[in-house]
Amino acid sequence: MKKLIVLEGLDGSGKATQAELLQEKLNNLGQKTCKISFPDYTEKSSELIKMYLNGQFGQDVNAVSPYVASTFYTVDRYASYNLKWKTTYQQEAFIIADRYTTSNIVYQMAKLKDSEWDVFLEWLYDFEYNKFKLPKPDLVLYLDVDPEISAKLLTKRYGNECNSRDLHEKNMEYLKLCRKSAMYAAEKLGWKVLKCFEAGKIKLMEEISADILKNVLKWVKEAGE
Repeated sequence: MKKLIVLEGLDGSGKATQAELLQEKLNNLGQKTCKISFPDYTEKSSELIKMYLNGQFGQDVNAVSPYVASTFYTVDRYASYNLKWKTTYQQEAFIIADRYTTSNIVYQMAKLKDSEWDVFLEWLYDFEYNKFKLPKPDLVLYLDVDPEISAKLLTKRYGNECNSRDLHEKNMEYLKLCRKSAMYAAEKLGWKVLKCFEAGKIKLMEEISADILKNVLKWVKEAGE
């Protein structure tokens, strides 16, 4: 049984922190793990992504076609998989991904009309999993945070340095569209949505972490039956 677990969510939803906590907890349970993160900004394979997010191809999110932008991220994943974690994956360790193909769905599909979403999903799945032969996720956990809360968390992260935000993070209306595309994908593709906020605030980090581990262990049990 392959064990590629993806944590997905809007910017500011705490994916990186939760990926670290999940790895720690699985390690404590005696499991072999490997944590990966996308984009892989430590490698040259992410250069086109950096240019895109810095607005070098246009300051509007729609300046770059979702199909073209998706290609930037796919190539970065291809390099990461083949150079860093392919062997570990084939040994069936738990691979914990902070973002994956799912981010192309959330952020790039949002640029399209709703009527074009299914065509995009079909193209993306064929492109990444058939053409590039990247592994498919076994479990996707979407950390659902209201875009308004996400914006507040980003403000807390960057302070008044608005120029530090990337092309996606600067656009609130776009983040709302991203959440809409995420909810559609979750229902169509079977992602597990974890509500990470209530009463206008994000839940405690420990509460979200416990919910993630509960769902992972439930999935492992069901997969083994």
